[in-house]
Amino acid sequence: MRAKISYAVTAAVLVVYFVLVGSRGVLLIQAGTPLTVAFGAAVLVLPVIGVWFLWKNTEFVRNANRLAAELDAQGGLPVDELKRLPSGRVDRDSADEVFARRRAETEDAPDDWRSWFRLAVAYHDARDTPRARKAMQRAIALRRTAP
Repeated sequence: MRAKISYAVTAAVLVVYFVLVGSRGVLLIQAGTPLTVAFGAAVLVLPVIGVWFLWKNTEFVRNANRLAAELDAQGGLPVDELKRLPSGRVDRDSADEVFARRRAETEDAPDDWRSWFRLAVAYHDARDTPRARKAMQRAIALRRTAP
């Protein structure tokens, strides 16, 4: 729940920022000189890119949460079996061991979105965020095409 609140607050702050930047771009365009119009147009590109990025990220999170809920209903969510250090951090060897099992599971069933979801969680636990995101995107794509 804390993550959802943090995400919502961050998204709201970004939207306010996009509105402020966009209004400055409009003001520059309204000034009417070639230089201010050019700067205004350039400034308006930033909120457009930001809104697109925020939308895509929010869509990704919603889809991943939807998969997690479906997998939980099926009783297939991965169990947290990782060993932790006294500091509370995940033991790297433990994460690597779980990752190896999840990778093998995915290799055995490459068209199963559930195995890709669990692999994404293993990548995340191993602190490999880019691969975790790609694995989750693969799980989302496979779920969309699954009957």
